[in-house]
Amino acid sequence: MAAALSLPLPGRASTIERPWPARKPAPPLALDDLEGRRWSLAPLRGKVVVLNFWASWCEPCVTEIPTLSWLAETHAARGDLVVLGVNYQEHEVKVRRFLQGVPVSYPVLLDRNGEAAKTWTSRIFPTTVLIGRDGRPAISVIGELDWAGQQGERLLNPLLAASPAASR
Repeated sequence: MAAALSLPLPGRASTIERPWPARKPAPPLALDDLEGRRWSLAPLRGKVVVLNFWASWCEPCVTEIPTLSWLAETHAARGDLVVLGVNYQEHEVKVRRFLQGVPVSYPVLLDRNGEAAKTWTSRIFPTTVLIGRDGRPAISVIGELDWAGQQGERLLNPLLAASPAASR
């Protein structure tokens, strides 16, 4: 099994933005959250999805959690965006214990065997995949990002501006 890495290396946080390959379809996603609810992308069509792959041992992952929570809270009333955190291969008990100290305002899904991370990412954490209203992945963001800042807005605004009706 390949080892997962965490970005950034020592020094200032950095991110890499990669457009999703045009011919690469969205991989399947069928994961349970901490409440036992099964999540997939089909019911979320018409909304922008922020699919964040993380682990509690990854410092940049932990650093960006508050801005992901802010993003989820800001868009909750509008219903136009969903944030999903996908935890990489950590036991449910460990994830629950971690979240007692670092609360989140979005569902946390459990990637128990690492298959979701393997199909969606290069297994460098954090990686966030932005999925448009049409259900197609648009961009991967590798590394920590301030989702409440200008870079987050720049990435999300075009996806949010797309017509929900056109994506159904």
